[in-house]
Amino acid sequence: QVQLVESGGGLVQPGGSLRLSCAASGFVFSSYIISWYRQAPGKERELVAAIASTGGNKNYADSVKGRFTISRDDAKNTVYLQMNSLKPEDTAVYYCKGSRPGFGSTYWGQGTQVTVSS
Repeated sequence: QVQLVESGGGLVQPGGSLRLSCAASGFVFSSYIISWYRQAPGKERELVAAIASTGGNKNYADSVKGRFTISRDDAKNTVYLQMNSLKPEDTAVYYCKGSRPGFGSTYWGQGTQVTVSS
């Protein structure tokens, strides 16, 4: 059974930090690009960060560059999103996605809520 399970969300004050985790099972994790998306109320889901299957290539949305860092530990089948200097506009449900271009395989997690508020 394929699963992507996000954790680590919560309530944090502006300027604070959180680390999200995405734990995968049921597929060959090391072969997949893993991405973090977020969706705020009334807005479309947007790409936040992505990391290649090799871990070498990383991409970030302009709005989070310099504040967020994506990393992966293939031994643990887990991807992390370290979020620093959080802003109220970072408030959203954060989802992880596993994809393998050319194979038509895409998996989503259920999401974790991040709220940045004083």
